[in-house]
Amino acid sequence: MSELKQIRIAVGFVIFGLVVSGVTAFPLLHELNLLVALLGDGGDGGFMYWIHKVRDGLDATYRLYPFVAYGTDWLAFAHLMIALFFVLPWQDPRRYDGVLKVGVLVSLLVIPLALICGPLRGIPFWWRMIDCSFGLCSLPPLLFALRKIRALPA
Repeated sequence: MSELKQIRIAVGFVIFGLVVSGVTAFPLLHELNLLVALLGDGGDGGFMYWIHKVRDGLDATYRLYPFVAYGTDWLAFAHLMIALFFVLPWQDPRRYDGVLKVGVLVSLLVIPLALICGPLRGIPFWWRMIDCSFGLCSLPPLLFALRKIRALPA
């Protein structure tokens, strides 16, 4: 498989992740209602307790202040727009390798954001680790693509 194809697969993985993250940020309450219906009771703590708490918070907020959902609409839109920037290095990796370098930096910056802002917002530690994993999951394909770009013919 050629370096260009390998780069495109790696960058495509990042684009796909951003698009899925963006699209799924629009119907948050609906998704949480579906998850609760599928998995059931919140129990005494842990994952389902947190899912119920977030679902109940969104439900109350959206009912009383539906405009707050506009913030998550913008979050979803931002994910989709960021994905579009990665189309440039997907098309011409050598010319737009700077986009991938910024992607690496942003992926690393997810970690301090989650670790600093998470406790301020009452996010459980284990959920912050899930948030950190999104940044960490994008690092290997981005670093792989940057390494492969060096092997491309001039």
